Formats: sequence, structure tokens, C-alpha cells
Amino acid sequence: MSDFHVTFWGVRGGYPVPGAETVEFGGNTTCLEVRAGEHLIIIDAGTGIIGLGEKLATQRARDGRPIRATLLFTHGHHDHTQGLAFFAPLRFPDSEFFIFGPRMPDADIHEILTEALLPSMLPRMLSELLSVCKIQNVQDSQTILLTEPGAPPLLKNLHKETLFVPPWAVQVEMYLSRNHPKGGTMCYRIVYRGKRVVFATDTEGYEGGDTNLIEFARGADLLIHDAEYVDQEYTGPPFSRQGWGHSTWRIAVQVGQMAGVKRLALTHHHANHDDTFMRRMERDAQATFDRAFVVREGMTVTL
Repeated sequence: MSDFHVTFWGVRGGYPVPGAETVEFGGNTTCLEVRAGEHLIIIDAGTGIIGLGEKLATQRARDGRPIRATLLFTHGHHDHTQGLAFFAPLRFPDSEFFIFGPRMPDADIHEILTEALLPSMLPRMLSELLSVCKIQNVQDSQTILLTEPGAPPLLKNLHKETLFVPPWAVQVEMYLSRNHPKGGTMCYRIVYRGKRVVFATDTEGYEGGDTNLIEFARGADLLIHDAEYVDQEYTGPPFSRQGWGHSTWRIAVQVGQMAGVKRLALTHHHANHDDTFMRRMERDAQATFDRAFVVREGMTVTL
């Protein structure tokens, strides 16, 4: 397997939907594992992160190596944080996590995660976790550099610093999409050895396309884009979901086509969409853009 690949641990939006009708595409909420060389990057902590944590804990027991990762949050909504309390590596004192996320209008990322683990709802608070967690806000004027394995990430300001990226380093670039309610959502572009993955969930298109996102995704090897709705759900009847901060597969395809991406992965599936619905949606999307596919929980894409 290539040393740059992406695994989908959670692909749903809203809330988990286990059961016989979601076996093929999966029922866990958003979590993405990115392996770039020796670096582990996790994006969001929906319920999918629970399975990832179990895998990492098993590897730790077998290899005796502490778990070290960069954890990126797109935003603080519940379906992107609800698995964090059950992420097994947070219980290990030798685990180390560098956690980044955007500030929302009324809270920074540390406050958001603190509220996600309130003692009134869960038995362990963020401050009581045994692992080492270093939490920091990020802005889309910044980029994160992962250099030597074991070295902490470097947070660079693109407007104030000259950026030198060693050829073996991983570069995480950011774009704050402001069309998701209550503060927007951070899109991430991960660059490693000339390959690019863009993760753009909980984002909604504009008339003629989101030009900023299109430029951000330009030429990406893999664009992972929100596609929660089909057209009728988006525009109605019985009611419109425009302005809710999510896209249709047509919006995602438009971004993918205009950005000239090599592959387009459709994610953040609506909780009401069962496997039959998702297969039909994939056929419709591929009839318009043959580089598109609907992600399935457990799927790994190699770059």
C-alpha cells in the first residue's frame, strides 16, 4: 500500500444510524484517518473515531509504541465531536495528540471540546483525560507542517512567514467555508509528496459554484465533499433545506468538475438515506461525473 492513504471510519451526518439498512455504506458519524508517511492525521471525532481508537489501541498493545497523532476538527457540531469521549487512546498516558480547530463565534476549540465532554453527560471531563492533548485554534491564513516523525507540528502564518516545506514533510492548508450555520466549517487540504487530499464537509454551494473552494480544491487528487441531499430534499417540497449548510451531490459534482479533481468522494450521508438510496445516488452522480463515488465506512483510498 502507498504511504499516502485515506480511510473512512464514519461517513454520516446528524446522528449514527446502525442497522441492517445501512450495512453497506455505514452508520457512524464523521471521522477520517489519513496516513502520510509516518504521520497519522485524524479529521473529526464523530462516532467513527471509536472504531479507529480500538484499532490504534490494539496496535499499541502489539507493538508497544505510544500513539501520536494530529487531530483536526472542521467545527464543533455534535456529529463531529460525539465519539471523542469513547476514543480509547485518550485513556493512555503515553498518547500524545496535537489538536487543531477553528474558533467559532462564541467559543474557541478548547471550549468547544470541553463542552462536548461535560460531566453532566459523560463520566470523564476533558481535563481528566490521561493522554497529553495540546489544543490550539487555527485560521485559514495559517498552515500546519508535520516534519520529522516525533516532532511537534509547526503552525505557520502564511502572511508573516516564509514557508519552506521539506520534500518529506506533510503540509496541512486551510480554508474557512462560512456557509455553514453558527460560524462556518474549516476545509483542509493535506499535501504530501506532490499529492493532495481536500476534505470539505458541512459546506454549501453558491450559484455558479463556491469559487473559493473550487480554487482551494484545484487539481486535487481526491476531493471529499459534503453531499447530504438530493435536489428534491434541498429545494423542496415539502420544505427547502437551502441555507442549512450542506450540499447536494450535484453541488459537489459541480465543484469537482470546475476544480478539475482526479476523484470526487461524496460524504456526510443523510441519516434517512439507506443503502438502496445511496446506491441510486451514486449511479446518478457517476452518470454526470464518472470520477465521483459515494464513500463507504471502512473504505480506504490510496493516492
